[in-house]
Amino acid sequence: MMSFLVIKNARCFTLFYPSYTIAAFHVIFLDVLNSIKKQIRHAIEVAIAFTPWLISMYVFYWLDYEIWTSETAHRGKMSVTILTIGMGLSFLIHSHFIARKKK
Repeated sequence: MMSFLVIKNARCFTLFYPSYTIAAFHVIFLDVLNSIKKQIRHAIEVAIAFTPWLISMYVFYWLDYEIWTSETAHRGKMSVTILTIGMGLSFLIHSHFIARKKK
C-alpha cells in the first residue's frame, strides 16, 4: 500500500511519494522555523517600539511620587511633555519598522 504526503504549497498541493517524505519533512520543518523566526522578530520589534513610551511613563511616575510636590510649577505641562515625547518616539520607531518591511 502506498501512502502519500500532501504538502500545501503556495500555488497548489504537491504529492510526495514515500521515498521523498524525508525531503518533504525537511521542507516543512524549515517553513515552521522560518515562521517562528518571523513571529519572534515581530515580538522583539513591538517590544523595542514600546520601550520609549514605557520609559517615559516610568519617568513620569518617578517624578510625580519622588521628586515633584504639589507646589511644583508647571507640573502638568511637564507631565504632558514627557508622555508626548515617549509616545512620539514610540510612533517613530514603529513607523521605521513598518517602512522597512515594505521595502
